[in-house]
Amino acid sequence: MDKESQNNSCFGITEISEKLGVSQKLVRRHIASGALQSTKIGGVYKIPIQSLNDFINDNEIKLGQVQDSNTLEEKQKNNSKSTNNYKNNSKDDVNWIDVFEDWKNPKKSKLTFVDLFSGAGGITKGFELAGLNGICGLDWFEAAGKTYRKNFNHPFVEGDIKSPEKKAEFYETVKKQLKGRELNIVAGGFPCQGFSMAGNRIVDDPRNSLYKELLEIVTALNPEFVVCENVVGIRSMHKGKVEEMIINDFKDAGYEMKVTVLRAADYGVPQKRDRVIFIGNRINKLNFHPKPFLKPTEYITTGEAIGDLMGMGDNPDFNHVLTKHRPDMAERMLQLEEGKSLYKGYSDAWKKCPWNEASCTIKENHGGVNVHPKLPRVLTAREMARIQSFPDDFIFEGPKNKQLVQLGNAVPPLLSKAIGLAIRKSYDLV
Repeated sequence: MDKESQNNSCFGITEISEKLGVSQKLVRRHIASGALQSTKIGGVYKIPIQSLNDFINDNEIKLGQVQDSNTLEEKQKNNSKSTNNYKNNSKDDVNWIDVFEDWKNPKKSKLTFVDLFSGAGGITKGFELAGLNGICGLDWFEAAGKTYRKNFNHPFVEGDIKSPEKKAEFYETVKKQLKGRELNIVAGGFPCQGFSMAGNRIVDDPRNSLYKELLEIVTALNPEFVVCENVVGIRSMHKGKVEEMIINDFKDAGYEMKVTVLRAADYGVPQKRDRVIFIGNRINKLNFHPKPFLKPTEYITTGEAIGDLMGMGDNPDFNHVLTKHRPDMAERMLQLEEGKSLYKGYSDAWKKCPWNEASCTIKENHGGVNVHPKLPRVLTAREMARIQSFPDDFIFEGPKNKQLVQLGNAVPPLLSKAIGLAIRKSYDLV
């Protein structure tokens, strides 16, 4: 098996412990000593298959003692056949590209981007992790603006994207920041409410004007690439007519688009968060989507992501402030089954995350946040940030309830990183 194929599969510390028949503590010692090579993804150690094979060979451990009925090579071969773990996008016309080979230390790129509807900056953080250069963010949410400014060195324009004055300010800021350079990417996750039909046609609706604003800004700035993020439900809106309209609108603007659903957990995010990703360009490049590099059995679990925070008390500077619940509420949370909601009729709010799996989708739904898998309370902002794959030095501003809203709305940075690396491949490959 070639080196590129070997690098596509990784194991977690728990899996390595089980395969070698040793404690997780000993596995961590081997990682710390350098004997077992690892890659840190979202703050969690993942061990590539080749590293495990090298460790086994170096330590003269018999393969039969540490493998299942299939060899590691066979498992990797089976994994290479899969393009995506999201089950409903197999019919999408997508160009998949391997990004794992560049994952650990991407070289700095000259490519530039702006982030519309940026919120706290999940897309921005991921693109910067992919080596891209942020130029400006734009959002109306004051608390998110404070967070964005705290964590990034480039400007942020706060205000209504529909305002001509704010739009003019944004254009001027982008122009100044570019200093004559090309704008390579406009990215944005526009709200999807308000698309309505008249006969067989999408009609104008004040609530869908934000999508129109995105399209107008793309037309004005003329970037080489466009990336649009949205919820999975947009694909079925009006029997697919909304997705068709978006693709056709951007085609009219000169952008050929590819669209599919990406699952965040496939790229090292400890969360089964599915998002529709539109990628288009006007410079006759192939539109690549990042090929998943983790199988469901390799997903980073909730426990791996937040387990070390269980004994931590309040630390406001770290966005880790524990919610104090009534005794009866705390007991209900403790008894709640994983994957279930505390209240009947709510499928997402007050839902308990699984401990030994990637988390369910992180949300902030009018105060109803995710319940901790082991403790009788809801998750803290820092725990939500870990599950969203924000690094620990990314600090959220504003009161706690505003931090939770920012996190619930954010695009996971590691998912964005994968998308950013895929776009870089479009430039690198003919």
